[in-house]
Amino acid sequence: MILSFPACFHYFSCKIGDFGIIDSRTCMNKIVAKTYFSESVVKLVVDAPRIAKSRRAGHFVIVRTGEKGERIPLTIADADMDQGTITLVIQKVGVTSARLCSLEAGDFITDVVGPLGKPTHIGKVGTVLASGGGVGVAPLLPIVEAFKKAGNKLITVLAARTKELIILEDQMRRHSDEVIIMTDDGSYGKKGLVTQGMEEVIAREKIDLAVTVGPAIMMKYASLLTGKYNIPTVASLNTLMMDGTGMCGACRVTVDGKTQFVCVDGPEFDAHKVDFDEMLLRLDAYKSAETEAYEKYLESHIKA
Repeated sequence: MILSFPACFHYFSCKIGDFGIIDSRTCMNKIVAKTYFSESVVKLVVDAPRIAKSRRAGHFVIVRTGEKGERIPLTIADADMDQGTITLVIQKVGVTSARLCSLEAGDFITDVVGPLGKPTHIGKVGTVLASGGGVGVAPLLPIVEAFKKAGNKLITVLAARTKELIILEDQMRRHSDEVIIMTDDGSYGKKGLVTQGMEEVIAREKIDLAVTVGPAIMMKYASLLTGKYNIPTVASLNTLMMDGTGMCGACRVTVDGKTQFVCVDGPEFDAHKVDFDEMLLRLDAYKSAETEAYEKYLESHIKA
């Protein structure tokens, strides 16, 4: 696990438990490129060479903007070891994500900590059905790439409300044998939900493993669908995480009747054993407070 902090500090390293933790306080975390997928979704390419070298599919980082900023988890969508960069995809939904999206190439992110979490278990299983919804496509990309490199057949279903919210399609096509696009309004690909695209594939292919990443409600119904056909399914629950170390307990989730912590025991679990109804209730617990904080943030910036 690598801890990467901003400039103006000396380098030191230490050992904690079984983890070699490196605190590299050099000129890092610089944003080297920024791309808008849509008005509310941004891709940032960040200078983080040590994280890029250690990252594996499924890993995430914790980022912070400002000395008093909130820490949020972001799955590493891509990494370039030669360039020493990692790619993060952020959707503007709250104060911290809005601050991140406002940064430009040349700016620095205060803290970037990682790689964290357990990596995806990759192996040759046969045919893999991958489904991603909205910005969940970003963490799905390295998983699809890794399964393809392991010699599997990949069929990927991407879903969003409308055409403008479909992201990383070209990258997914490079690592998939087939890509199916589903939009709620029919503005691109086929009209319908992600589960409709998945069931179309299941009807004509023998699926050996399903992987789903996206909004909790999407993963719930994707899991119910694959459960009906007895297809082993993995879901990434990264939307629950906060501090990324297991200390705060905010990412508690019930899996097979037992309490697990998404940030240290996951973020990926057997989808058929996850209590998605409980997870959905937890996600709603602070929604009103988050919305109020975001509205105040927007109001203060409009006045400014």
